[in-house]
Amino acid sequence: MRDEARDRALAEKAFCEAVLAKGGLSVLSETLRGAETIDAWAHYPAGDVFDPASNAQWYYHCHPAEDGSAEHGHFHCFQRPQGPSGPIHHLAALGVDATGRLLRIFTVNQWVVGDDWADAETTIAALARFDMQMPQPSYLVNRWLTAVLVAHEAEIVELIRERDRVLAAHTPPAGVSTREDRAIEVTSELRLA
Repeated sequence: MRDEARDRALAEKAFCEAVLAKGGLSVLSETLRGAETIDAWAHYPAGDVFDPASNAQWYYHCHPAEDGSAEHGHFHCFQRPQGPSGPIHHLAALGVDATGRLLRIFTVNQWVVGDDWADAETTIAALARFDMQMPQPSYLVNRWLTAVLVAHEAEIVELIRERDRVLAAHTPPAGVSTREDRAIEVTSELRLA
């Protein structure tokens, strides 16, 4: 069953990319559509995207440009199990290049996104509930994000578990908690391209 779900998700991801490409678009161009400027650290679209049926949430942002980096920015994907005013849990980030091509999937330390911390098994249980069925900013972008998380579910599960192993093994400076230690930003990563 898991292989069938992965195959369907890979097909949906490819379908979303193909439909967007017919119009000279990509998941990135659709996400940034209407933005007059692209500012480092700003959330796109403004206010994030939230699906009230699944309690999934995401935003895109980029960091200041670095020489030699192929990554334009990344989508941060979250789950809010109790709705929009409840706790928020970071699931994974999806790094893309300037054409919207998926480059990597990674997890981050808590200070990076300021989420409500959940251990690996709680986060993994929330992963299966990420399902964006919203028309804005683009239905195809929302379905693409869902497809990526489904297609790479097994890898993301391992990334989340590795996140917790890395943090458990880390010794932060005195007076700093591990999840607030700025020395650890990316906790696990899968390079795809």
